[in-house]
Amino acid sequence: MERLLLVLDLVGTFVFALSGATAGVRRRLDLFGVLVLSFAAANVGGITRDVLIGAVPPAALTDWRYLAVSLLAGVMTFYRHAQIDRLRSPVLMFDAMGLAVFAVSGAQKALVHGLEPVMAALLGMLTGIGGGMARDVLLAEVPTVLRADIYATAALAGAAMVVSGELLGLPSLPATLASAALCFGLRMIAIRRGWQLPTPDAGDASSPDAQDDRPRGR
Repeated sequence: MERLLLVLDLVGTFVFALSGATAGVRRRLDLFGVLVLSFAAANVGGITRDVLIGAVPPAALTDWRYLAVSLLAGVMTFYRHAQIDRLRSPVLMFDAMGLAVFAVSGAQKALVHGLEPVMAALLGMLTGIGGGMARDVLLAEVPTVLRADIYATAALAGAAMVVSGELLGLPSLPATLASAALCFGLRMIAIRRGWQLPTPDAGDASSPDAQDDRPRGR
């Protein structure tokens, strides 16, 4: 289990680092900026998870492999961004992969540390969305998870499936892979089909009550 968690963490770190670095290159950050964004996107979710479950200091700050994987992905993206851009929607695809891997690894690690099933699923979701939120905030964008996309919901579905598999006594590896596939599939289908959570009616935002705090002229 420990080896499986490490592999999942490093895979998630790499793909989220690619996501962060690709977004940085598209915003024309310099090399240092791309590497910072790469590390933040790749490790904030895992650091948050480890702090909350008491696994301190966090693995991302004590194991050199997390830093190495993050920087490797950042350098690769910075100097080979033309090849990566040939992929269809690379940022969204890498983000979905990182979301899936971190959601299931977060739930698995929470279970290993004795958290209750519901809390383990929620922590898996938090692990999955943390890196993407950090990336978007550093780029001065509204985080994807807050923009009505099927994002946190997909992470929660994958984490919940991990917890369910554990409760049912299913083999860890097949259950984990199926959970990651569920999360990734939900996210990518939502992107392609435009699935979104409900949003306020546009008419409400333009109502007089919603504009009471705006300056008024004569």
